[in-house]
Amino acid sequence: MATDSIQVSQASKEHPSSGSVRDIELRTLNVEPQLEHPSSEAPQNAFSAEGSTPLTRGVKVKLLSAGFSFFFAGTNDGSLGPLVPYILTSYNISTTLIAVIYAASFVGWLTCAITNSHVLRYLDTGAILVLGAALQLLAHVLRPWGPSFPLFAVSFFVVSLGIAFQDSHSNTFVSTVKGAHRWLGFIHAMYALGLLISPFVATAVASSTPNWRLVYLCLVGLGIANITFVAVAFRDSLRVLPQQAEESADVVRTGRNKAAVSSIVETFKLPGVWLLSMFFFFYLGVGITAGGWVVEYLVTIRNAPLPSTGYVPAGLYGGMFLGRLLLAEPTHRWGERRMLMLYIFIVFALQLVFWLVPDIIASAVVLSFMGFFFGPFFATGVSVGSRMFPKKSQPTALGLVFVLAQAGGSLFPSLTGLVAGKVGVQVLQPILVGLIVATGISWILVPKVPDRNE
Repeated sequence: MATDSIQVSQASKEHPSSGSVRDIELRTLNVEPQLEHPSSEAPQNAFSAEGSTPLTRGVKVKLLSAGFSFFFAGTNDGSLGPLVPYILTSYNISTTLIAVIYAASFVGWLTCAITNSHVLRYLDTGAILVLGAALQLLAHVLRPWGPSFPLFAVSFFVVSLGIAFQDSHSNTFVSTVKGAHRWLGFIHAMYALGLLISPFVATAVASSTPNWRLVYLCLVGLGIANITFVAVAFRDSLRVLPQQAEESADVVRTGRNKAAVSSIVETFKLPGVWLLSMFFFFYLGVGITAGGWVVEYLVTIRNAPLPSTGYVPAGLYGGMFLGRLLLAEPTHRWGERRMLMLYIFIVFALQLVFWLVPDIIASAVVLSFMGFFFGPFFATGVSVGSRMFPKKSQPTALGLVFVLAQAGGSLFPSLTGLVAGKVGVQVLQPILVGLIVATGISWILVPKVPDRNE
């Protein structure tokens, strides 16, 4: 799920024929790399955490492609919440089995985390992004034709694996660009725009046609556009990484696998990885749990009419879209740590209003403001992470952070479904309060990092 999204700057390679982080990233931007000595340690990334890649025309096209990939991921995630009542009715299942969908999504992200360090030693950036786009398209092609529930759930594994590859690698590329905090705000705003639009489309299609699955035909069209866009934008790195002719395939494969394992071990030793991951774990848990269960909550607990209530998540995501556009600059200018703590206090107060004021219109308005102040969280976290971790460990470190973030985005909606199946969906409210508090505490624990220098 969101993406809102395994790190993609190419990881360093111990064997000379495998290339280096700098080699691969320079190839991505059509800059000639310098050769490293075979015995040297794995080099650091070509681009500093401060973001030094100039905004050439080619880079701008890649930024637009990254933004569209996040928009596409947002349409996938945003369409699920409004469709939950239809899924329950169509498959004749309880809310407990909705947890299977979120679990399948998490397994997709986990699979990417396990394979990512190996994949980026064989595929260049463009090839990885196209692979992610292809997996997403495949998942959406499976859905419109009325598959069995097990196959329907498996499609969420496939789409999450694709999102994990494409969006997290796009995340890393954008973090290298000059003025990265603005461009990170842009691509994550595009994700929120997808979240905003998809409930309108999903609700309109599901409520006006006898087959709610036709929603996924729209996503198939977007998937075709996505894979085309990324193939064109990143065509300069759309390739398998070469190996030198004098080296055997077994030697190269062994060197690459050892480098991948070494990178993972080093990452596990970084305290900042776990602390930043904990922040993302709870933050994404709040957003996805609220967006995924609010429709069922309002329909069941507050007796809201289903067709119109399906649009309520759009308010949450619309606020998130505006927050990511409008709050990126003040958050950067006035201090990321203090501004995010301020936003967390505001979101906590709004959540109490949502819980204690049993009015449908008030709930929709409050959710919109919650989304607005939650908007800059993801991009800010990525910005902090890009400056927190050693450059050599950034690919695997941020990859692990994103996976654990998706763990929260999958675990807490799943737990909500399991508990709701026993005591009722009203359990949503105390769960959201607890997650918001946990988000604030975890942000306090995130290590301080130097300010980003433009």
